[in-house]
Amino acid sequence: MIGLIFGDTDFPKEILKTVKKKKIKYLIIDLSKSKKFKSDRKSYSVSIGQFGKIINILKENNCKKVLFAGKVHKPNFSKLKLDLKGIYYIPRIIKASKLGDAAILKEIIKILSQNKIKTENSLKFNPELSLKKGNYSKIKPNNEDQLDIKKATKTLNNLRQYSFSQGVVVRNNKVVSIEGKGGTKKMLEKSRSKKFRNHGVLVKFPKKKQDLRVDLPTIGLKTLKQSKTTGLKGIVVKNKRHIFLDKSKCIKFANKNKMFISVK
Repeated sequence: MIGLIFGDTDFPKEILKTVKKKKIKYLIIDLSKSKKFKSDRKSYSVSIGQFGKIINILKENNCKKVLFAGKVHKPNFSKLKLDLKGIYYIPRIIKASKLGDAAILKEIIKILSQNKIKTENSLKFNPELSLKKGNYSKIKPNNEDQLDIKKATKTLNNLRQYSFSQGVVVRNNKVVSIEGKGGTKKMLEKSRSKKFRNHGVLVKFPKKKQDLRVDLPTIGLKTLKQSKTTGLKGIVVKNKRHIFLDKSKCIKFANKNKMFISVK
């Protein structure tokens, strides 16, 4: 039995498909904003502050392992439903939340570990969603693109340890925008150019000291379309340290729009 702790984004849906196909016993702890898994009879809709309930559900179902997938947003702590364990653990979560959403997940993982529940890698059932080094489109980065990629990579590497930024947009060897708390979509909207079309790159790498079992940078067809609207030429992710959804659709879209998809 595996406990699937699901937040938002489309990644959890892919995992659930695979788990059902392989007939693996599972239950879902639904932490998504819209409670998108409520129709699944094995799903439990729980508040992030109900640690007693979460741990009891896992233990009652003999769940010694969990897997996190999807984005868990920073909650409104004043409106959280808390149980006794929630009251005990919530100061740790509040402290972690000041370092960003990923830090909240890290703290939850620590709490589960203290209760003898192990966290598995989020790609355990879907390793095919992470690509190896190489170029996946007909178009390849040219020398100018390579300079942009190098600049973006250096920028991400120089961010402070607890930065929530996983992405940066570089055009003409200049940093246009760095991902903020609003995420990739807002960063791309800020990076739109009327002057430049099919020019510049989006680079998405994991955060520094990130727990690679959870919260990996996610790319999908929406990201490609947003990048196209922004006027970018390509997307770059890190070897085996990302989640790539809708792979064939993304490659087809990139080829049609003379964009590149590259894995470093």
